[in-house]
Amino acid sequence: MNWQDTGFLLSKNKYSENNSIAEFYTKNHGKVTGVIYGSTSKKIKNYLLIGNKFHLNFNSKNDSKVGYFKLEIDQVVTPLFMDDKNKLLCISYAMSLIKLLTVEDQQNENVFYLTDNLKNILNHNKWLLEFIFWELSFYKCVGYDIEFKDYVSEEIGSNGNKKYFVKSTKKNVPNFLIDKNFEIDNYNELLIGFKIVGDYLEKTILKTIGINYPSSRSNLYTSIKNLSLFDQQNMKL
Repeated sequence: MNWQDTGFLLSKNKYSENNSIAEFYTKNHGKVTGVIYGSTSKKIKNYLLIGNKFHLNFNSKNDSKVGYFKLEIDQVVTPLFMDDKNKLLCISYAMSLIKLLTVEDQQNENVFYLTDNLKNILNHNKWLLEFIFWELSFYKCVGYDIEFKDYVSEEIGSNGNKKYFVKSTKKNVPNFLIDKNFEIDNYNELLIGFKIVGDYLEKTILKTIGINYPSSRSNLYTSIKNLSLFDQQNMKL
């Protein structure tokens, strides 16, 4: 079996002294695993970064054996954000999420295009808010759609503003998750929204299929939660 495609590097692990086992998410073949021979050579290792986009040539003798990749860099993504820890953590988490919730050899072009759009989101002023909606769109693509409005009650405050609460617990839910808009009042609202989406991932998706909560998301949440007040104020809301 031989094919050519375009894909994003999801993961790589050392296979032998000079080779690696890698997973890519491709446009026409979905998630694919194979060997990269000579992955430690200077020619390859400098751009073999999680999140980068590649031209792939895949070869396998038969469907029962692991094939191998020949690759060329198509688009540098991850190095563009080397000076921003939070955006690098975001890329790491997004790739691990795709790895966890997609099926081997099952095409899903919507997932591919979402992955391709991630770099544009990270270049946006409101990148964290955009990423929360990206994450929800990804869940929908793999069969886990949610309408938060089905789980909340609405109240009108004395100032005439709407507020939403979880029906069973009266826990506050940020308006942007219900109204699906890109307007928020403060950074704490953004953190609450990010945590609610994480709770949905853990309790509704991962527990039902026996997968542990990804540490990469915990690391991202901790990092953005601990931003200095100065950095919070300078993040575009």
